[in-house]
Amino acid sequence: MTPVTTFSGKTVALFGLGGSGLATALALKAGGAHVIACDDNPAKMAEAADKGIETGDLRQLDWSTVSALVLSPGVPLTHPEPHWSARLAKEAGVEIIGDIELFCRERAKVAPSAPFVAITGTNGKSTTTALVAHILREAGRDVQMGGNIGTAILSLDPPADDRVHVVECSSFQIDLAPSLAPTIGVHLNLSPDHIDRHGSMENYAAIKERLVAKAGLAVIGVDDPMSRAIAHRCQESGANVAFVSVEPIDGKGVFADGETLVGVKDGEAAPVAKLSGIGSLRGAHNAQNAAAAVAVSLALSVSPEKIRSGLHTFPGLPHRMEEVGRIGEALFINDSKATNADSTEKALKSFDNILWILGGKAKEGGIAPLKKYFPKIRKAYLIGEATDAFAETLGNDVPHVRSGALDKAVEQAAADAAAMKGPSVVLLSPACASYDQFPNYEVRGNAFRDLVRALPGVEAKGA
Repeated sequence: MTPVTTFSGKTVALFGLGGSGLATALALKAGGAHVIACDDNPAKMAEAADKGIETGDLRQLDWSTVSALVLSPGVPLTHPEPHWSARLAKEAGVEIIGDIELFCRERAKVAPSAPFVAITGTNGKSTTTALVAHILREAGRDVQMGGNIGTAILSLDPPADDRVHVVECSSFQIDLAPSLAPTIGVHLNLSPDHIDRHGSMENYAAIKERLVAKAGLAVIGVDDPMSRAIAHRCQESGANVAFVSVEPIDGKGVFADGETLVGVKDGEAAPVAKLSGIGSLRGAHNAQNAAAAVAVSLALSVSPEKIRSGLHTFPGLPHRMEEVGRIGEALFINDSKATNADSTEKALKSFDNILWILGGKAKEGGIAPLKKYFPKIRKAYLIGEATDAFAETLGNDVPHVRSGALDKAVEQAAADAAAMKGPSVVLLSPACASYDQFPNYEVRGNAFRDLVRALPGVEAKGA
């Protein structure tokens, strides 16, 4: 835990007692603050009370006694309309902040030189965060990884000069962190997302830009126009900027030349590492993620040899093009995190001879945007509510069966793979939400992994 001492002796209101909210309340209390916590869920209130956190209805609070409202990132700050707690705080002139901001203030107080890597982007931020942390650990560094990737930032060990914090930041968290100024800020890419929470694409982009605006080194992906504009604005302001791209770059940074990662410094380009043969980093999107991780690692004085070792031992993240098993020449891939067509596109780009398991609760647009990849698909296995709609889209272009449920789809795909000559990929990349048949994509992916590993003759991966 990182005790938050910057509010010692002060009263702090907190709304939202999910995982990060409860961790924040405990960290504030450990640092000497008087915390009054609230949540719409009575069970969350009871859990916090059991852990010694004072709870209460913030609508009954004397806001003149409150130094700050700490808002959980899932609670609306501005759009579609401010949460009632945010409105009360604003009316009382009380600042509204989040757990990332509390960490930033604590770091500034106790260890201002402590290395702090903050990572954002519409896509790839979890993989990049995990990869940076893995490379640094492999290089022998004391690493704390958390934030939006799963472990609340204030549950991590406190900042120290010999400890690196590698933290994934969502736009919601950045919006609640006005003093965010990491040692290294990483911005990967931008595409439309969370517009309902930020009001417009322009506002969403502006919030993302805050993560790199005050960074000691801004590592910025330049493969989309809005991110490229962010990089140029940072440069014009005099910031220290390193470009990341899957194309050659004009300036300092790292780019991917096919499967080779090339570092550029002082006008000189030199190969750093190769991605060939690293199953956890397939695809152009992962080349950008890896390039960003290499740029961060080089900036933190990790040797190219250690970087190469870290890349080759990176296990990847569960449910993101995760290799779960092999039977003969058939590779089984768990890409359950692909809950829409854009995400599934990355997997379809990365493989050939695909036996594709897809379906669930369809998103707007379905799989029509993926038609250009249909020639790569040998057969499709449809599950869940989207079966009829997806069968219509596949039509006569892709042989398909209505499997209904995941267990039947895995059984059918495995049998077809065994009958095929040459390499094949049994790919779970549903292009759908899971909640028609599973509580979330993790449960769906775990079920797929278990089904594959129960197949006769399977060589399990990552077991």
